[in-house]
Amino acid sequence: MATRALLKALSKRPLHFSTTLVSRSASTLVLAEHENGSIKAQTVSAVVAAKSLSEDNSVSLLLAGSGQSLKDAAKHAASCHPSVSQVLVADSDKFEYPIAEPWAKLVQMIQQSGEYSHIVSASSSFGKNVLPRAAALLDVSPITDVIEISSSSQFVRPIYAGNALCTVRYTGANPCMLTIRSTSFPIPPSSADSKCNEAPISEVDLSTLDEDYLGRSRYVGHTSQDAERPDLGSARVVVTGGRGLKSAENFKMVEKLAEKLGAAVGATRAAVDAGFVPNDLQVGQTGKIVAPELYLAFGVSGAIQHIAGMRDSKVIVAVNRDADSPIFQVADYGLVGDLFVVIPELIEKIPEKK
Repeated sequence: MATRALLKALSKRPLHFSTTLVSRSASTLVLAEHENGSIKAQTVSAVVAAKSLSEDNSVSLLLAGSGQSLKDAAKHAASCHPSVSQVLVADSDKFEYPIAEPWAKLVQMIQQSGEYSHIVSASSSFGKNVLPRAAALLDVSPITDVIEISSSSQFVRPIYAGNALCTVRYTGANPCMLTIRSTSFPIPPSSADSKCNEAPISEVDLSTLDEDYLGRSRYVGHTSQDAERPDLGSARVVVTGGRGLKSAENFKMVEKLAEKLGAAVGATRAAVDAGFVPNDLQVGQTGKIVAPELYLAFGVSGAIQHIAGMRDSKVIVAVNRDADSPIFQVADYGLVGDLFVVIPELIEKIPEKK
């Protein structure tokens, strides 16, 4: 009865609720990759993705390393994109090499002091190595391979080797951690060419970094491709060879053609597994995701996992002697022919790139 009387009394007068909405503007930490004193293009793509999270998003770049190379990279990072508002630099011999464990611990430490709403990295070997470990330390679930950002909490990512797209809504605690496909977030020409104001550079205080956690991995060695050859992940033209080349010796034809075109060299998983080339040239779901202006495929059958890594290429040209190869289903132009005849003829007729 008392409850009924109270409800009756309340119904006769308007109700006024005082609601305080506590909102925090978006702030994003981007994990930066650098080499030879320069920020990698895929990191700038991560900045582009971070900016699309929110109009008022504050973007900070985190670099780690040591020596002059790190200082040069920090200067480049400060002016690499107008959206960068701050550059954080962790200068220590512990980060001389990009080992995942110390990097993950560094991200945890930065997040505990900075409380970012998002942490973003390119979906590269570095990002795939570091971000899940950092997410585990921060007790959040990462969202990987994002190709579209609908809002600050809703994202699109491919599933089933790129044959379907999944929309994911993040409902967990901060930070929301993402890896993005750099090919889906191209760098605007205005950002790449224009000079922008330099963001301030701050040094990270590493006095509280857990030393015990850093010694669990050991750097063994590093191999890299020919410095004169374009980077596979960002090249405008990619020439890829498959198992149809039959041997590492024959694969050199692909490399020679790429040299003439000023292109990067790629390979299928089958070619890598057969030992034709090292695995850092692998294109596909378990390799590198590329989206060049021109993609040339020689002796590539078109396995699902390979197509998942190159289907976003602007123009795809395939050469295979099997007219029923799946690669022709995604190719813009196809030639049914013997690649041992086609490639030498192309090498002979294409002029040297100056």
